[in-house]
Amino acid sequence: MTAFTPRTLSPQDTAHALPYAALTREIEHLLQDPSVHVPARLVQPLLGGGSLFVMPAADARVAMTKLITFIANNAQQGLPTIQGDIVVFDVKTGQRVALMDGPTVTARRTAAVSLLAAQKLAPRKDGPLLIVGAGVQGLSHLEAFHEGLGVQEVWIASRSAASADALVGHAERLGMKARRVDDPNAALAECPLVITTTPAQQVVMTARPRDDAFVAAVGAFTPRMVEWSADVCQHVARTGMLVVDTRDADHEAGDFLQAGLDVAAWPTLSDVVCQTPMWQAAAQRHTQRPGPVFFKSCGWGGWDLAAARCVAAHKPS
Repeated sequence: MTAFTPRTLSPQDTAHALPYAALTREIEHLLQDPSVHVPARLVQPLLGGGSLFVMPAADARVAMTKLITFIANNAQQGLPTIQGDIVVFDVKTGQRVALMDGPTVTARRTAAVSLLAAQKLAPRKDGPLLIVGAGVQGLSHLEAFHEGLGVQEVWIASRSAASADALVGHAERLGMKARRVDDPNAALAECPLVITTTPAQQVVMTARPRDDAFVAAVGAFTPRMVEWSADVCQHVARTGMLVVDTRDADHEAGDFLQAGLDVAAWPTLSDVVCQTPMWQAAAQRHTQRPGPVFFKSCGWGGWDLAAARCVAAHKPS
C-alpha cells in the first residue's frame, strides 16, 4: 500500500486555502453541526510569562490539534507573539491530511469570527472602521471586514506610529480610504465599527462607543488580560448588548470579568446563529434599549476546526 503523504502548508498556502468568505461560512455551518466536539483547551504557563496552548477538536469527518505558544512581549524583540502548527486528521482512517501554519490560521479564523458576528449583529456596516492595534490581528481584521462587509474607510490606531502607517498603506493598496489616528478613544465618536486587537496588558479604551456601534474586542483572551475599562463594559451591559464567542468566555473574558459582569447571562455566537431562546430574549431586550453591541472574542478550538474543514475540502491547484 502506498504511504499517504500529508500536505504541508506554508503560511502563504494556508492563507490561500482560507479565503475569508469561505471560512466565515464554514464557521457558521460548524455552529450548526451537532457532530462537533471541542474539549476545553489546555493552557500550560511557561517560565517568563508565556503560555503553551493545546487545542483539540473533531467532527464526523475531520479531527485536528492546535499546538501553539503565545509570548506577549515577542513583538518587542521582532518575533511573532504566536508560533506553532495545526495538524489535521481524517477521522475514518486516522491519516494526517495536512499540517497548517498555526499563526496564519489563528489570524484568519479570529477575523472571520469577528466578521460573522458583525454580519449578524452590527447595527451599521458601512464604517468608518476603527482598528486599535496594528499587528497581525489588525491586518487580518482589516482584510476580512473589507472583503466581507465591503468597508471602504478605516482608521488605524497603534502604540507604534510606524506600524499604524504600514497598515494604512496596506489599506490604501486595497483601494480603501485610510488614516492614522493618535487617540482611539476620541475616534470612537466617528466610527460605528470598532475592532480592538491590542496586546491587552492594560486598559487602552476608556471612552464609550456610539449607541449604534458594533465592537469586537479581540485582544484579551484570559481573565488577567484587558483592553476595555470596567466603566465601558458596565455601560454597554446596562444600555446595549454583550455577546461572547463561546461559553468558554464565561471564565476567560478578561474585559467582562474584571468589570464584575456575569458573563454567563449573555448569549454566545452560537445562540445568535441558531436563534436560541437565550438569543431571542437578548434581542428583544435590545429593541427596548438599542445601545452598542459588544462582541467579546476569546478563542476556541472550534474555530480552528472550521479552518481544518476548509483545508480538508480545498483542492490544491
